[in-house]
Amino acid sequence: MSLLAKMNSQAITGVVPPQFQEAMIRQVWASVASSPAPSGLARKLMGTIFLAPLGWLLLLPLFTKRLLGFVPGLSGLTVKYTLTNRRLMIRKGMKARAVQEILLQEIGEVRIVRDANSEFYLTGTLEVSRKDGSLALTLAGVPEPESFRHSIVQARDAWGPMLAAAQSGAS
Repeated sequence: MSLLAKMNSQAITGVVPPQFQEAMIRQVWASVASSPAPSGLARKLMGTIFLAPLGWLLLLPLFTKRLLGFVPGLSGLTVKYTLTNRRLMIRKGMKARAVQEILLQEIGEVRIVRDANSEFYLTGTLEVSRKDGSLALTLAGVPEPESFRHSIVQARDAWGPMLAAAQSGAS
């Protein structure tokens, strides 16, 4: 994996042609809604007056998952979704290594799947499919899913054709 471009080394922040260097466009952390069972129970508890503190207590381990990534053996609990000018990745751990990815030129449709927790937590699940229609990635618990979906589609439309042309020219 190549290193991501540093923001202070770019003429215009975030605008680096993918042929030169991979640059991060956007990154989001998986929210508490990525664990539907405990977040659903917490949502129901928070709907009551007396049990709301119990709901918050139930969410505490889900909020601390980001911090648990520093503990050896638990780094897989920290999940980030990273969009660059070359690919979309699911990254895990504090050193954030890619565990799943799809190149921008391979992305077909990006759908938002909402569940019972989506409106409460302002999240959604993004299903990213390949151009042939097969499911490539499922990004669970994405905060502001419509905005992140637009970022993916715009990056695909802007950089995907350029990457596909460079790839076909190299072969």
